[in-house]
Amino acid sequence: MKISVIGTGVYSLAIATSLAKKNNKIIMWTENNNTFEEYKNSKNLSSILNVNLPKNITVSLDMEKVLENTDLIYIVTASKYVDSVCHKMKNYYNKKTPICIASKGIEETSEELLSNVVEHVLGAKHISVISGPTFAVDIANNEPVALALGSTSLKAKNYVIKTLANENLKLRPTKDIIGIQLCGSIKNVIAIAAGILKGLGYSESTQAFLINESLHDIKDIIYYLGGNPKTIMSFAGVGDLMLTCTSTKSRNFSFGFVIGSTKDEKKIKEYLTTHTVEGYNTLDTVYKLLKHKNIQIELINIIYNIVYNYESPVILPKFLINKK
Repeated sequence: MKISVIGTGVYSLAIATSLAKKNNKIIMWTENNNTFEEYKNSKNLSSILNVNLPKNITVSLDMEKVLENTDLIYIVTASKYVDSVCHKMKNYYNKKTPICIASKGIEETSEELLSNVVEHVLGAKHISVISGPTFAVDIANNEPVALALGSTSLKAKNYVIKTLANENLKLRPTKDIIGIQLCGSIKNVIAIAAGILKGLGYSESTQAFLINESLHDIKDIIYYLGGNPKTIMSFAGVGDLMLTCTSTKSRNFSFGFVIGSTKDEKKIKEYLTTHTVEGYNTLDTVYKLLKHKNIQIELINIIYNIVYNYESPVILPKFLINKK
């Protein structure tokens, strides 16, 4: 089976190495010439992820070549690039080919879920999404990990299970493609808040307090936006929330720590120029989406005011104590 992976970031490479275990032909697309040159010269991408790429993984700059006669496509880019990437794919994409979205976030301009972007731009008929408590390095190192799998069709679900599930990677299917994506997006926002608390010097008890409160808020958001509130209990929900909100491996958590510990606007901006923090853009998008939908989630407003309006981070623990 030929599988196309769109993107060559850390998570893209981790997914590709997992897909390669079943002897599929994996071809990855990049638009970065330096990335392609590194692969061409070394047959690895060690500057991105320090693992040896299996021989059945190749890298190309040519989108037409990447998508030609492919059986399955994984989109694994930063969420803000999904729309532009889909437009690059459009002329070479067969609408019957299943697409799995591993990107996490909400499209910034349209405030749409990524599955909607893929459907609208490409006319895709078989779409799935994966999300759960997994860091790229842990997938690449063959640690036992698990992902929730949401899908719009049986074909989309079966193709992902067939290609991605293995002795170290568990997939748990659900029909709630909306809830899976909302969990995967908003957990990055909550992770920033958890990092803020850590930066302020608060204990794990206070972080657990935040996580517990946020579960109720995410559950409400899922309900208001048409998903199944029970999805909060999936790998994409509480599982990913626990991981992202408690680990320094999380760039969202680490960004929050900078906010809480330095309270220095210059250092906060510097961190954003040197790190990709998905939750930063997602926070802005979620805040605007909820506002446009007239959905009141006070925790999101508090985090937004700290991150974007540079209000004192001490308002976060005060809010938690006084939240009804």
